[in-house]
Amino acid sequence: MKQNLTRILGLLLIFTLLLGISAPALADGSKTVSVLFTHDLHSHFLPSAKEGGGEFGGFARLMTVIREQRAKDPNAILVDGGDFSMGSLFQTAFADSAQELRLMGAMGYDATTLGNHEFDYLPEGLASMLRAAKTSGEYTPPILNSNYLPKEADSDIAKAFEEYGVRDYLLLERGGVHFALFGLFGYDSDKCAPNSGMTLENPAEAAQRTLDAAVLECKTLYGVRPVVVCLSHGGTEVGKGEDYALAEAVTGIDLIISGHSHTTLSEAIEVNGTYIVSAGEYGKHLGVVKLRYGTDDDVTLADYELIPIDEMVEEDPTLAALVESCKENVETGYLSQYGVGFHEVLVNNPYNFESVKEVYGSQHESPLCNIFSDAYKWAAEQALGEEVDVALTAAGVVRESLPTGKVTTSDVFNAASLGVGTEGELVRVYITGEDLLNAFEVDASVQPLMSAAQLFFSGAEYRFNTKRMIFNKVDHAVLRRNDGTTAEIQKDKLYSVVTGMYCGQMLGAVEATSMGLISITPRDARGNPIAAEELVNHVIKDQQGKPVKEWYAIASYLQEMGGETDPRYREPDGRKIVYSSLNPLKLLRQANKFTYILLLVLAVLLILILLIVRRILRKHRRKSGKHTA
Repeated sequence: MKQNLTRILGLLLIFTLLLGISAPALADGSKTVSVLFTHDLHSHFLPSAKEGGGEFGGFARLMTVIREQRAKDPNAILVDGGDFSMGSLFQTAFADSAQELRLMGAMGYDATTLGNHEFDYLPEGLASMLRAAKTSGEYTPPILNSNYLPKEADSDIAKAFEEYGVRDYLLLERGGVHFALFGLFGYDSDKCAPNSGMTLENPAEAAQRTLDAAVLECKTLYGVRPVVVCLSHGGTEVGKGEDYALAEAVTGIDLIISGHSHTTLSEAIEVNGTYIVSAGEYGKHLGVVKLRYGTDDDVTLADYELIPIDEMVEEDPTLAALVESCKENVETGYLSQYGVGFHEVLVNNPYNFESVKEVYGSQHESPLCNIFSDAYKWAAEQALGEEVDVALTAAGVVRESLPTGKVTTSDVFNAASLGVGTEGELVRVYITGEDLLNAFEVDASVQPLMSAAQLFFSGAEYRFNTKRMIFNKVDHAVLRRNDGTTAEIQKDKLYSVVTGMYCGQMLGAVEATSMGLISITPRDARGNPIAAEELVNHVIKDQQGKPVKEWYAIASYLQEMGGETDPRYREPDGRKIVYSSLNPLKLLRQANKFTYILLLVLAVLLILILLIVRRILRKHRRKSGKHTA
């Protein structure tokens, strides 16, 4: 039934396109064309709860608004800026069912591009998904990708790209107006996909090369310059960001659909004759751009609107039925092995936890993240049958908060859905006490520079002064044992650490990202260093040999609370204390090499200043003596 509904939708779409309705011409001969867009949908087929009440998003509601816009302009194109997968329980069917692309096909998307999260199941997972989409027999949107290509031409992912038809650009014609669409991958996206197996070409160079080729082909075939639309997974904010820099560097892009940074731009940004737009993540809005295409091939912005997708929008019944079938697929194909349901209530939560934005916003102890790290430690100890020293998570892997009231399986998965090659499997490694102290310093010193790097620990308590020297901000740190006692951290001792696969890989990258100033080296029980690709050999497995997932660790931990969230998560418990003081004693307490180096530099500068002042005074005295004589 699902396939029949999808095919009917596809036939209706094709029939509409074949009507050949011309774009409306204005008095000066120019035409107005519409571009409908989304980005960073992250498998959010269902609506999400808003902070303070209400809902946003949901594919069935999004479909209703898309239909309304197409009724106003049958020639409108519909595109997406990447990261269409990974972020909800629906992602668990990514490799086998390609549900994201199939639903986007049913909604009539003309094109999408790849985001970094399309590589979360590694190249083989993406290859499997592309083949599943192709063999479904359903219409799925073309994937445009001009600068993120397989390292080896004969690799499996390269073959899957060819089989699916991944291409640099696409030429479309609607109502007498031609479009050239192309896809682009950004630098930060590449950093966020460390196991993609792909090679990144300079985005600006690739963009110029690709659009020049697309424009030339369109002029050769049709004698006109097309409207050039870039589907970018680079990201932007007002006045900065990769897509802002892209628009400055490249000539000829009319419109950039800017994904990756989850930005919501209420007004389009114009840079170098290029308009940059963003509609926010998870289908919060349908972006609508109206462009005026002049007789001289000039393209200008006629109108820009973000239409909210919320509880005021009725669900499209056909899409709602397709989403429901996708949910059933997840229930039977994935959740059944864990013995939980999609909307099964795990615990009642009376506490108002922080939003993800608030988690990122400042250095602080977070009750929400305390639950996550405590759950990892608890689940690891349940599986291993022994106490582990420390568990940790990072702000960057917290995707959503836990709601007040009923917390379901779906809520937990949405909050902890980030993984590399898996749904975030837990790993156990060992690090020295010195490296553990360095991990606290990463939290204290790096967060102001990179908010996603804020860390949250279970099994430790520490304190840091924000006014101290970088990488020497922590002035107190101890282990906190399960029985409530504390223990000193010995620098040359090995300590067991539990974290998610993604965080585990990032630990080993600290030395490179800090330019060698500090390091954290994951090791095995014997103290031998572990390479990032070897972490798969250190996945924690339960008594049945099944890998322990991050989301399931949290879900099980909440279930163990007996129906209501443990009161100790009502507020911080003092495991991380952040303070600011210029008291000299507090600035110098537990000083390390970074503070000593700074003191030495200051001492040398002070001596130089004194010598210079002394020399100036001597010259002044000599001149005064000569004048008196």
